[in-house]
Amino acid sequence: MNLNRIAFTTLGCKVNLYDTEAMIELFEKEGYKLVDFDNVADIYVINTCTVTNLGDKKSRQMIRRAKSLNPNSIIVATGCYSQVAPEEVSKIEGINIVIGTKNRLEIVETVKKYQQEHKTEVLNTVSDIMKERTFEPLSISELKDRTRAYLKIQEGCNRFCTYCIIPFARGPIRSRKPEDVIEEVEKLAKNGFKEIVLTGIHILSYGFDLKNTNLIDIIKKVHNIDGIERIRFSSIEPLVITDEFIEEMKKLPKVCDHYHLSLQSGCNNTLERMKRQYTKEQYEEALIKLRKAFPNVAITTDMIVGFPGETEEDFIDSYNFAKKVKITKIHAFPYSPKKGTKAALFDDQIPNDIKNKRNKEMITLSNSLNIEFLESMLNKTMPVLFEREKEPGIYEGHTTNYITVSVKSDKNVINQILNIKLTEIIKEENMLGIIC
Repeated sequence: MNLNRIAFTTLGCKVNLYDTEAMIELFEKEGYKLVDFDNVADIYVINTCTVTNLGDKKSRQMIRRAKSLNPNSIIVATGCYSQVAPEEVSKIEGINIVIGTKNRLEIVETVKKYQQEHKTEVLNTVSDIMKERTFEPLSISELKDRTRAYLKIQEGCNRFCTYCIIPFARGPIRSRKPEDVIEEVEKLAKNGFKEIVLTGIHILSYGFDLKNTNLIDIIKKVHNIDGIERIRFSSIEPLVITDEFIEEMKKLPKVCDHYHLSLQSGCNNTLERMKRQYTKEQYEEALIKLRKAFPNVAITTDMIVGFPGETEEDFIDSYNFAKKVKITKIHAFPYSPKKGTKAALFDDQIPNDIKNKRNKEMITLSNSLNIEFLESMLNKTMPVLFEREKEPGIYEGHTTNYITVSVKSDKNVINQILNIKLTEIIKEENMLGIIC
């Protein structure tokens, strides 16, 4: 019997999604058949997350769920939770193989060997990520979605913010060689992709460990590739938004006017306790520069509420700052103490009821700000890349500033970029439009 049905599930960030797609490609090249995670499979791979305790919990749940779907299957846990807590993951009922955030290129060989040797004990392959100095060349050439491709250009982080476990899960910064980035983008362009999202754990640090290259350089190189019509990049920090950066981006029309600009808090006291390397004044200065250069720019961000020591005055300060600078969309979430981080040991932990109350207030603000932004876009004409047929004759896509837009069309417009007049707000982040 050929036990080659394999299922994947991914928790966490876009980097994890990229890693999963790359691992799927490795297995498919060896003849494994990809099935949906809810189906019976011979092998289940759970790409875990550990950025919050909830990520750990969901990872454990998915491991147990996989085993319940097929008690005879091989369960593989990889990713950040596996990396920072391999012994803990190894003790989860049903687990067979534990792989961290390195050695994923050998995952097929590891699984095959485990199958062939009919092992029953848990195989733990995790090793020290903090000594890693090279970028693991996971790559993707084919994807199911033919419009937008995520491209990992960087791994690791050297910042060690007090709330964040990720440097321990991903290790120090390692940049992908520019020639490898370009080779993958060219493959994706030939396969029909029009939009590339450059992603990484801390992409601002791209090139710090290489000679004669940086983030702007790699964006320029990607911009020059025929077939790629749009470029986005994952979270960046306000200090990167210099006059030089703005001038370079203005020369690159394929770069989308949507920036996920990291904030975490709009209170300087809290930012200092978090060990962030900017102030709210520097953040506001970055916003002013972006909006002056790109009139329709969307600014999204993450904000943590209820960080240890956050007083009511600190929260109001943070709330009022977000309201003042009119962030387009806030991903707000309550602080969760993470074992292994400095902030988990801080005094003045905030009670859950207060954290949840503040989080609801921040989410309500975000919804209001988002509607305000959409109202400012009414009756404007924007290019939309269409990604799917939402229902018969209704196609959905995104503007350059990442508004979800639906239009009626008698023709299939998937993977086409069309000018659309935005005519109506249907809900947060969504608009209706008509083809010009």
